[in-house]
Amino acid sequence: MADQKFDIVVIGTGPGGEGAAMQAAKGGKRTAVIEAYKQIGGGCTHWGTIPSKALRYSIYSVMEAMNNPIVREMGIHANPSIAQLRASSRSIIAKQVTMRQTFYERNNVPVFSGQARFIDANTIEIDSETRIRGDHIIIATGSRPFRPEGVDFAHPRIFDSDTILDLSFKPQSITIYGAGVIGCEYASMFRNLSIKVNLVNTRSKLLEFLDDEIIDALSYQMRESGVILRHNESFSRIEPHDDGVVLYLESGKQVKTDILLWANGRTGNTESLDLGNIGITPNTRGFIEVNQCFQTIVPNVYAVGDVIGFPSLASAAYMQGRSATRHILGAPDDLQLTDIPTGIYTSPEISSIGKTERELTAAKIPYEVGHSQFKSLARAQITGRAVGMLKILFHRETLEILGVHCFGPNAAEIIHIGQAIMKQPAPNNTLEYFVNTTFNYPTMAEAYRVAALNGYNRLF
Repeated sequence: MADQKFDIVVIGTGPGGEGAAMQAAKGGKRTAVIEAYKQIGGGCTHWGTIPSKALRYSIYSVMEAMNNPIVREMGIHANPSIAQLRASSRSIIAKQVTMRQTFYERNNVPVFSGQARFIDANTIEIDSETRIRGDHIIIATGSRPFRPEGVDFAHPRIFDSDTILDLSFKPQSITIYGAGVIGCEYASMFRNLSIKVNLVNTRSKLLEFLDDEIIDALSYQMRESGVILRHNESFSRIEPHDDGVVLYLESGKQVKTDILLWANGRTGNTESLDLGNIGITPNTRGFIEVNQCFQTIVPNVYAVGDVIGFPSLASAAYMQGRSATRHILGAPDDLQLTDIPTGIYTSPEISSIGKTERELTAAKIPYEVGHSQFKSLARAQITGRAVGMLKILFHRETLEILGVHCFGPNAAEIIHIGQAIMKQPAPNNTLEYFVNTTFNYPTMAEAYRVAALNGYNRLF
């Protein structure tokens, strides 16, 4: 069996692997990728970001149509099944796979199908007939939902975030255990389908990494929509039945619903790589430790994306893949890997970048706040989507933008205006940009001018 030799070998074709492979090919390196799944794209394309966001959009579109006064007056009602709502996502996934396949073809990057395992630090075996050697190897195998012992995930009423998309019936009620990003997003989706939702949180607040005001707004909107929030809880056991699932909590509470979605934690996809052969030991959750250049303890082996843990974002993974390859190429590391924006697709959306008030207070940085309530914006009034706000945090003395936090429709799009200004060199990264810039009217972008003036007025 003759080994095939490459400069760079990438394991995984999700966002991290794609970013790494494309950067390597553009850098003139002979590159190969290995994918264990039957199609390229990774979990992001097939059972994570793309299908879940497509489902969310379908739910939101139906909900918006049914809430239209004209539709209600006409007596039109809709009660679509999960399968019907998911139908559009299949064509989107197919388009994504086709498009991404062309990336590899155009850049002459061969895609090997199969499970990769390390023979040594430069050799990967895929099967008994195929071995690949690489001067450098980048691991981008992603992660999957954590499955604790004692929970029967084979039961037809118990799901995780990978299997919930295959739900074949519409339940009347659901318990979601875990109130992280995935748990909160699915809580919003199911509640928008008029399904009763119990969201069980192991912490004292929802999404504690967010600004407190955003957390409060999300909690209020969830409760207002009918979601039952249960904080500071941990499970004792889960008992499935033919007609539902009972969640027993350490506090003594029992919650019975039609189905249960386990959304508490992720595990790195590393167990099949035979990393022990090269001296790498993942942590207890299967994640690989790397340095700031994404190198493992084996200098020619890198790891990027969800397999290294936080922040576990598709957008971050892509940039990490590019950064790892640039380090191999000896290129300057000038990619923007700090202040990665969050994009949380609850109802409404949440997006933020930079520091929170809590962080600035702890650091004793003199800051001020500028607010814009969406209900005061003409565009929000016209569209009837007036729930939300934009919040700018800025230095009281220099007016430098320190953080931007948005809660409301299209927050994940709106945030990029703030991101662009924050990343400008001084003195172009200050509140004065928003005060002095003319925004189209009426637009949601106008929220920046309103928030900037609101904050500016607090200084005098």
